[in-house]
Amino acid sequence: MFDIITFGSATRDTFLRIKKDTFRILDGEFPEGQALCFPLGSKIFIENLNVFTGGGGTNTACTFSNQGFKTAYCGKIGNDKRGEAILEDLKKFKVDTGFIKKDKKYLSACSIILSLPHAERTILIYRGACHFLQKQDISFNELKKTKWFYLAPLSGEATQLFGHLVKFAKENNIKVASNLGDSQLNLKEEILKPILAQIDILILNEEEASLLSGIKKEKEEEEVFKKISDLYKGILVITKDKKGSMVSDGKYVYSAGAPPVLPLEKTGAGDAFASGFLSGLLQKNDIEYAIQLATANATGCIQKIGAKNGLLKKGELGSWPLVKVEKNLLP
Repeated sequence: MFDIITFGSATRDTFLRIKKDTFRILDGEFPEGQALCFPLGSKIFIENLNVFTGGGGTNTACTFSNQGFKTAYCGKIGNDKRGEAILEDLKKFKVDTGFIKKDKKYLSACSIILSLPHAERTILIYRGACHFLQKQDISFNELKKTKWFYLAPLSGEATQLFGHLVKFAKENNIKVASNLGDSQLNLKEEILKPILAQIDILILNEEEASLLSGIKKEKEEEEVFKKISDLYKGILVITKDKKGSMVSDGKYVYSAGAPPVLPLEKTGAGDAFASGFLSGLLQKNDIEYAIQLATANATGCIQKIGAKNGLLKKGELGSWPLVKVEKNLLP
């Protein structure tokens, strides 16, 4: 019997710290407002290079295991060195790897994270084996022996498993927490709404909440909450980067800030928060504590390079003060 089985990406991440004065940041009509620019035909020097494992499915599994839960990851890797590194890392964190399939056709997924001094990062992504997970790759009878599914964002062919996994969970009395990615959020409402109705905890960042609600993130947060509440009735978690987080249980809104610490590298912070929140909720059945543990876990994550290296262990809450949580009636 597992406490939690996670689904989502499994990657090998290469972090490149780009040397100052070898790039330019351009303002313009880009999706994120700015763009990273390199001169063509030139050599770009980096200050350091680090390689670690990542991906929403494995990152969250490592937090759950760190927090004392019997955890497994269900996914796909390539039959390659990157895949071996992913397996080795999961085993180091005591995550069960029995549900992982090796793909002979696709290589393991990988990312190159371009980190800039005091600026937002840019990520180059190769969609490898984990994005081609299919129903026939999963031993569903064995999945019945768990209490929770955690669904990290699913993309590529794996997107088609989203509704099926949620339906399977409900048919087998398995609770579901899910962080939706773009592929899920772009599903038609008539497909997405029935799936959301079966999810116990829904976790979104500001951009994802804006996409789901159809309301620009610059608008009032209460307006976004109200719109999403029309689609979804479970526990709703919205993360706001350095501005903190908001949680709704359908009756109350809980809000908290974030510790005033400078991030070394932000990759994996969202996974750390989401898995920290579910861990805290399962440990104490207290949303306030869940927010505090989630915030501490995410803060620990961004103090290290690599999505798993700063994750907290059970009983740890970091060296920074716990965030204060405000509780108000849902408007």
